[in-house]
Amino acid sequence: MDWQARFSQQAGWTRELRAYAFDKVGLADARRILEVGCGRGALLAELPARAAVHGLDLEPFRLAEARIHAPDAVLTCGDALALPYPSASFDIAFCHFLLLWLTDPTQALREMKRVTQRHGYVLALAEPDYSRRVDRPKALTALGRWQAESLRRQGADPHLGRRLAGLFAEAGITILETGNLRGVGTHPLMPEEWELEWAVLEADLAGNVPARRVQEMKKLDEAAWRRGERVLYVPTYFAWGRV
Repeated sequence: MDWQARFSQQAGWTRELRAYAFDKVGLADARRILEVGCGRGALLAELPARAAVHGLDLEPFRLAEARIHAPDAVLTCGDALALPYPSASFDIAFCHFLLLWLTDPTQALREMKRVTQRHGYVLALAEPDYSRRVDRPKALTALGRWQAESLRRQGADPHLGRRLAGLFAEAGITILETGNLRGVGTHPLMPEEWELEWAVLEADLAGNVPARRVQEMKKLDEAAWRRGERVLYVPTYFAWGRV
């Protein structure tokens, strides 16, 4: 599984939103920016070179790759639930497809608020809600259920997206805007995107769904895309607010 390709794909899904949101919060003028859960650095590489860009992740092997993709960023191995930075250290703190993986997402937002200076901004750019996933034709609806169950087994909350605004409120962050990313998963997939989606699915479902059933679904899915009948939509939510 090529996880860097997957993270780059996810970055592509939110590119238009990031341009809009970062403009609203004045990213171009920010002096210190933090990405919590920076992974392999797909987003860090796009941040303004004149800012002091920081990235934090729990996994050292991801940070090793992030050093390649964002060589000028200051990278730290640490826990999103106890950020290793002084209070009011950053103008902007953000995360991307992170909160669903955390045992206490409210605490992570509290920490992001703590390390952001007064009148700064906290952003959560993408959190999915698999409870409202749409798969068509109907024969493919089991895929959504299987993937949500797999995410739970991995320790994620597949429904977190629908709670995002409430989590900001619990963390004491004044929301300026929230909503869902329109268009994610509704456009036709290029062949390489389709292969990547299935690489993720097969990795998620291995050992939990019989391989024969997975391959049956894969064939049905490919045929539906070719006929132009395939719909795959996972509502994905964003929010940002002022500290």
